[in-house]
Formats: sequence, structure tokens, C-alpha cells
Amino acid sequence: TAMAQNEVKKVAILPVVDENNSIKEYVKFMLREDIADAINKTPGYIVLERVDLSKVLDEQKFQRTGNVSDEEIKKLGVMSGAQYVLIANAVPVDNQNILISAKIVNVETAIREKSTRVIRSSTELIELEKSCIRVAELLLGNSSGNPSISNKSGTSFDSMQRPVANQDFTETALGINMKMIWVEGGEFMMGCTAGQGNNCVDDGKDVRRVTVDGFYIGMIEVTQSQWEIIMGTNIYQQCKKSANTNPLNAVGASYPMYNVSWEEAMEFCRRLSNKTGRTYTLPTEAQWEFAARGGVNADDTRYAGSNNIDEIAWYKGNCYETAHLCGTKRANSLGLYDMTGNVGEWCKDWKSDNYSYMNNNTHNPTGPSSGSLRVSRGGSWVVEDWYCRIIRRGGGNPSACWSWTGFRVVCIP
Repeated sequence: TAMAQNEVKKVAILPVVDENNSIKEYVKFMLREDIADAINKTPGYIVLERVDLSKVLDEQKFQRTGNVSDEEIKKLGVMSGAQYVLIANAVPVDNQNILISAKIVNVETAIREKSTRVIRSSTELIELEKSCIRVAELLLGNSSGNPSISNKSGTSFDSMQRPVANQDFTETALGINMKMIWVEGGEFMMGCTAGQGNNCVDDGKDVRRVTVDGFYIGMIEVTQSQWEIIMGTNIYQQCKKSANTNPLNAVGASYPMYNVSWEEAMEFCRRLSNKTGRTYTLPTEAQWEFAARGGVNADDTRYAGSNNIDEIAWYKGNCYETAHLCGTKRANSLGLYDMTGNVGEWCKDWKSDNYSYMNNNTHNPTGPSSGSLRVSRGGSWVVEDWYCRIIRRGGGNPSACWSWTGFRVVCIP
């Protein structure tokens, strides 16, 4: 039920800090105190000062990523007497910076009404204090923030105009903040070209000249926080469904989502499309390889952006047996991160033995009409450099999931 405008909104704050964060305690303190101070200075809001939701969450082991289910939010609201829960999350981006994000959730409806995020230095207390206050101001005033307009069914539609071809854009629906890179359409040689070396496997030898129309593709792989926003489940819940014996290898809002089947990845795209009015889907194998190579200005590098895999990828030789934060290696010429390594990426196509299915249909090819395996590309943190080459083609049962496979999305203009 919508509250009257003159009714005070009672807010409980849940500060969440990555458990590996060396500055955990004072960041958590700032998340609580500085955001509370900003809320109390905003007309129409009051913080329930004595409610410590983090203690409840500590007992239930949700505090590591900030992933809290709808039912947990309702329970927290009932226990605290709050009408809204503000979940403030702090995750290290690198050695110098920290990502501070927050969302306001209506306890009764469990709908995420607003969200925003800022990145600030993690080494200066003044900068962190300003960041916490700014997050609260963006949430409550919605000035220069990321608005989300929700109806009673929970469907959200981005208030911005449709993206323009030749321009990158950021998808802000529901606070997902997904940076999309424009890939100009063009022509390329698909398959085991000269730069890939002499050790070509059979499924990549059948080189074809392919053309693709322009499209947008995610700058990074879909993250765990983005997955939670759209799908409502967290990495722990996904891993619990998985048959893997040791599925958790990296946990945090800005880590890539994994333990996601092809079918679930497509469902993510369907829900995101419904919430935005745009057409999101998985990349075709041709779109993926074109983007990995760098589009129309591509060099024939062995990996996505370099012949030196350590410059651009997390793989078995340098990953320390775990996935890593998205976007921490060098990007390719299009500004795309982790196209090589980190987690493998589902593509839309059925996997073929070679590219003969194209015949003369090499304009926007979409793969064979049927099959038993869906394509995955890009290698991952569990494989050697040879398996991470641009042309290397993996595959899997569309209902299966692994701790080394995730995805990124494309948007069709």
C-alpha cells in the first residue's frame, strides 16, 4: 500500500561489507552512521537507530555479498518495525578504490524502489564519508541518481530514451547499472585465422567470411549483484542448486555470476527485456567472436586484445584457482573486459562440429537449427592459455551449470 506523502517513512539500515575487505569495520561504521545522518536530515524519513540488522544477517551468513532474499527482507522489516530497509554495500574494486552502493526496499512489497552507487578512494576517511552521504542523498532525493519506476507487479521501465546507434549507454533499470558498448557492424574472418597459431582444432578450421550488423554488448560479464537484481537469487542459492561439489570460488557484488545454466542466462535476458522494453539476449557465436576480436578495427591477436594472455585475462596460469573481480585486467580495443578468461560465456547458438552449417548464409549467422550442446566461448579461470584463444569453442548441456561459466548480454538496436 502506498504511503501518504506526509507520513514519515521508517527506515532500517543494513550495512554490508565484503568479508575480505581489510577496512571492514570502519567502512561498516560509516555506512551506518553517515547514511543514517543523511536520512535523518531528509524530510519524511527517520532512521530506526537502535535496530542492528547486520547482527541478524551475520547469523544467517548473508552479509558477505549483500544478497538478501525477498523473504529475508520481509522478516527483517517485521522484526525491526521498519517500513523500508536500506541495504548499503561496500566492495573493494582494487587496492585504492571501493564501490559503495545502496538500495531502498519496500518491506511490504519487497520491491526495490531506488538504487544508486559511487566509487571512491578506500584510503581516505573523508572521501568515504562523502561517499556514504552522497549515496543517501541520491537515494532519497533521486538527484543525478539511477531512477527506477516500479508498478505493483514489480516490472520496471527505464525512463531514458532508447539507446542511439554508435553510442555506448548504461542500462539503469532497477539500478542494474550495466554498461553496454556499441559494436559497429562489419565483416571479419571467423574461425582459426593465422594469428591463432598452427594448433587449430577441427571445429574452428572451417574459416568463413562473416558479416554482422551493429549491436551493443556488455562491457563486463554479468555480475552477481546484477543477477540478484533481475533474478532475485544470490550466488549461494544458485550454488546450492548446482551439483558441483565445490561451487563457490569467488563471492561479491562485482564478481562475475557463475553456476548459471544457458537456460537461466536466457531467462535473465527475457526478464531484463521485459523490464526495459529493449531486446536483450545472449550473443550469437558470430557476435561474440567479432566483439572479442575488436570489431571492424580488429588485429588478429590470439586472445581478446593481446597476444600476451597475462595482460588481459584470468586463467589457470595466474588466477590462483578462483575467478576475479570483473574488469581488473586490460580491455580489448572496444573497451570490453574479460572476453578472454575469468568465466566462460554462454552464447545463443547450438554448438556445431564446424562452420559448414552457414553455407552461403554468412550474414548474421545464428548457428544450426538444433543440437544437444549450447556454445560457450572465451575460456575461463580453470583452463590453460591454449583453451582461452578467441577461436576456441566450448559447449555444454543447456540445463547444466558450472563454477567456471557465466555470461554477458547483447542488446539489439
